[in-house]
Amino acid sequence: MWCASQRRRRWIPVVMPSEESCVSPFRMWHYLENRISQHPICPVASAASSHSVLIGSSRRAPQWDVGQSPEGPVSPSRLRRLNVSIECKRVSGLAPATVDWAFDLTKTNMQAMYEQSEWGWKDREKREEMTDDRAWYLIAWENSSVPVAFSHFRFDVECGDEVLYCYEVQLESKVRRKGLGKFLIQILQLMANSTQMKKVMLTVFKHNHGAYQFFREALQFEIDDSSPSMSGCCGEDCSYEILSRRTKFGDSQHSHAGGHCGGCCH
Repeated sequence: MWCASQRRRRWIPVVMPSEESCVSPFRMWHYLENRISQHPICPVASAASSHSVLIGSSRRAPQWDVGQSPEGPVSPSRLRRLNVSIECKRVSGLAPATVDWAFDLTKTNMQAMYEQSEWGWKDREKREEMTDDRAWYLIAWENSSVPVAFSHFRFDVECGDEVLYCYEVQLESKVRRKGLGKFLIQILQLMANSTQMKKVMLTVFKHNHGAYQFFREALQFEIDDSSPSMSGCCGEDCSYEILSRRTKFGDSQHSHAGGHCGGCCH
């Protein structure tokens, strides 16, 4: 499935901005909650959606190049209009049926990918991850009634950087390769900028070749310094890479106060 990502769960000390000592994940969460409350994110999604409700149509929003597929520009003969609206909600605001749909779609799209990795697939762990209190969702609704795609994301601190972490981007088969997946990621990038996050981050399986190419080439994500292949931990033994793209608030020359902060797959 070409646009899907899963974050490797790592519990590491974090350093809050302007602080020298490590703080608890609980305090970190409340810090970010306060930040987000000052920069409401859902209006960003609504504004982006209203600029281009017909994804892939000849009408384009100037800031978001939505008439593109992972392979590049889509010819007019391939374009099909998708009458979708984008909804932004915390997981606590989603109907149980919508949560069940998101889980079932993720399992359909990703179970085989997980089973090829060192993680394996576990229903209970995945559902707990998707229903964590910190989870936010973008849901794409077709004709305002049928969910066809979603992104699960969170605000977090990784190695001293405040980031928007994309856990999942999942699409129903009927809406793939029409620009919708790219559009959802672009909305996440807008949200990250509006909340002054340093990066958008995600994790992708190396054997998920379509997704890896999509994020690296179509969306210009780079291998993050925290990825196992960069940390010298297990490199080629890991089945995934951590990718990132800096926002306008992310300094490309940024160095972490505590030195390199890398992850390990073991």
